[in-house]
Amino acid sequence: MKRIGLLLGFVLVSVCLFAGGGAEPSSGGSASAYPEKPIEVTCVFGAGSAADLITRKFSDLLQPILGQSLPVVNRTGGGQSIGYSHVKDQKPDGYSMIWTSNGLLTAYYQGNMDFKQEAFRSIARISYEPVSIAVKYDAPWATMEEFFQYIKNNPGKIRIGNSGVGSYTHLVAAAIENKAESKVVHVPFGQGLAFASIMGGQIEASVQLPSEVLAQHEAKQLRILALSSGERIAALPEVPTFKESKIDLEMILWRGIAVPAGTPNEIVKKLESAAKKAVESEDFKQFCAGMSIIPAFQPGAEFEKFIAEDDRLIGQLMKTIGTSKR
Repeated sequence: MKRIGLLLGFVLVSVCLFAGGGAEPSSGGSASAYPEKPIEVTCVFGAGSAADLITRKFSDLLQPILGQSLPVVNRTGGGQSIGYSHVKDQKPDGYSMIWTSNGLLTAYYQGNMDFKQEAFRSIARISYEPVSIAVKYDAPWATMEEFFQYIKNNPGKIRIGNSGVGSYTHLVAAAIENKAESKVVHVPFGQGLAFASIMGGQIEASVQLPSEVLAQHEAKQLRILALSSGERIAALPEVPTFKESKIDLEMILWRGIAVPAGTPNEIVKKLESAAKKAVESEDFKQFCAGMSIIPAFQPGAEFEKFIAEDDRLIGQLMKTIGTSKR
């Protein structure tokens, strides 16, 4: 009997081990316990850029909500492909996140990478920014209507600076050109050179995020003529939109967070809920107000549809202006 008892005990232990009692623990733990370790956040733009600043601020706000730190890593280069490729190839366990934007789409159509939204699972849209067009304060155009009419009547005589070929600011400048049914000279330059380029006479206008030229506008060195958003923004209440300036154009630079495709629903929902709390916090609202950013939470499912529509518009525009390789 004693030998039978020992044999039965051995069999029971073996069954337990086979059922999983002796299996190696998952590195990510269970979804219900998520997060159990820091969540790495990738920013595809350099330190000090608008994208970097909002990434770091939002990551700080998520930390007390999620109970884990969210270290930010700047993975730049390759026309944004390095950062996006890195996150795409990570395990879909919620511990690798990326700050995404329209740049995901422009990078795809430029041929920098062979994937776009399908490689990721959207958590939420966090914010958006209009694009502004600015000229020297004493330029001969005091309104966007006057400047637009000059472009129409003088093909090839206006030089408009942007953040780089295929960038979102380039697309907005190209859209203005298309609406005018004329031609402008597109001049790509590095970050922070818009003001110097206009003041030095290298360009007549600059298409940039409002935060890049806000201080110079307030100092009456530059004049922001119009914004690409559907509505005016609190930081520049006196500046009209393109539509108010009789130009049927609305384009916004959106920002959101995403994780690799295949990330479990339970994890996505936790991150979505945390993102909503952070966006609605007074701390984030105050931060955005100082940078001409509009907090604009949108849950993942709705955000996916929003991106799909923007994908269609960007793809068409890039083909029209000859910058698409797709």
